[in-house]
Amino acid sequence: MNPVTLYKALNPADAQMVFSRLDAAGFHPFVADEIAALSLEGYALSAGGIRVQVPASEYADAKEFLDTPAE
Repeated sequence: MNPVTLYKALNPADAQMVFSRLDAAGFHPFVADEIAALSLEGYALSAGGIRVQVPASEYADAKEFLDTPAE
């Protein structure tokens, strides 16, 4: 799997919400840097956020899914 960052969050709840939406839609997301963000105060901001990633082959469809407003 060649992961590509689709979304960056500054808190774990935001990252997990995006992860859950993607997972429920049938994508294969992965949350990177979450443990580090929880381990050190301010780490998420200084490191550029908690990354939600998907396989490169799913990136375009997953991005379109997230960009489409929920009804």
